[in-house]
Amino acid sequence: MGVEERGRMVYKDVLPFAGMMMVEFILVGGNTLYKSASVQGINSYVFTFYVFLIGFIFLLPCIFILHRRTSVPPIKFSVAGKIIILSVIMYMSQIFGYIGLKYGSPTLSSIMSNLSPAFTFVLAFFFSMEKVHLRSYTSQAKIIGTLLSILGAITATVYSGPSLLSTSMNTDWIIGGILLASQYFLLSFALVAQAKILVEYSVDLIVVFVFGISGLLVAGLGALIMARDLESWKLRLDVVLATILYMGFTSGFFNVVVQIWVLRVKGPVYVAMFKPLTIVIAVFMGVLILGDSLQLGSVLGGCIITIGFYVVVWGKAKEDNESALTISAPLLESHEEDF
Repeated sequence: MGVEERGRMVYKDVLPFAGMMMVEFILVGGNTLYKSASVQGINSYVFTFYVFLIGFIFLLPCIFILHRRTSVPPIKFSVAGKIIILSVIMYMSQIFGYIGLKYGSPTLSSIMSNLSPAFTFVLAFFFSMEKVHLRSYTSQAKIIGTLLSILGAITATVYSGPSLLSTSMNTDWIIGGILLASQYFLLSFALVAQAKILVEYSVDLIVVFVFGISGLLVAGLGALIMARDLESWKLRLDVVLATILYMGFTSGFFNVVVQIWVLRVKGPVYVAMFKPLTIVIAVFMGVLILGDSLQLGSVLGGCIITIGFYVVVWGKAKEDNESALTISAPLLESHEEDF
């Protein structure tokens, strides 16, 4: 194997794999850090504002660097209004997620995150962005996968079962499960809404920029209303500050950059395949670092959701491949006629 082929293999296979592994560890690490910081009485609304602020600080230079020599089409007021509504949805998603972590655990959050493909499929169908043909095996796969994912979420939330690795049990588990499931439903809704916005205005980085500004304003307003005690705004050199800096940099900047790059190199199915890995990582981090319990219900629910996750992703991948073949077939036929 030559140097050029080796370099191509590193770029196409090694780096994307390492990048996605890093992203999943970073995501679970952030949730574990937040769970540890919440013991000190962290205010979720103030925390969310600081995370939005740190993410925006890292995002701002990218806008000027990437668009300093290119002209950007003006954004319509109607599009800006939709982005602001989107930022409110994303803000609510973050709040549900952070409060849900206080009641639940990073493991439960990782389990619920695998509901995203099922939620996205249902919402895309509702907004006429996804077609369902009941006789098609790809549509059947997506429907079955969605139902399995929902069944797994209910199992992980409602059924606890015997404890496998610890004797402690969180009595607020159901509340945490509902809040975390709501978080990923809102994230899926935001994903579908963002796809519609990008149809109207295709400069994705500008959309992210406007979303960053409006999200920061929404988070600031929410924090001012919900956290009037000035003591909750003070930052100290402790785990809370470390968590804010960590989450602001990773969630608001680094993870987005890595996932967009891997998406371009390997495609959406490759990116999605790593999501169930967060369950395994969260179990080890939660038990070893936080001393969380591992209930049989969480294991069963996580397994069912993971199966549903892969069934939905498989159905979507097969459908995309069939669409690509359908589009390319007439082109091949026309070339044959020319000969």
